[in-house]
Amino acid sequence: MSPVTITAGDFTVDAGLLAGAFGLDHDAVKARMRAGEITSACATSVGEDAGRFQLTFRYQARALRLIVDESGAVLSKGMEIDGRRRKPAVTGAAGG
Repeated sequence: MSPVTITAGDFTVDAGLLAGAFGLDHDAVKARMRAGEITSACATSVGEDAGRFQLTFRYQARALRLIVDESGAVLSKGMEIDGRRRKPAVTGAAGG
């Protein structure tokens, strides 16, 4: 099962994915999200990338970016730390 589910245009991301990216445990992720310390944004792709979404989560100096398809499959993920982009990890066959 994908760590991202999409239902009626709403995205749900497994807390474990964020916990691993930000060095937190599940409960800390949930608490920091409620406190507004972890923020998120979603961008919808157009043109030849239509059907893909970029989900960005920010916490302190880190930004986790996920590219997902319409089914919620993670096509790629990348981490930015202190404004420096880390090489994205391709997780699906489509690449992203």
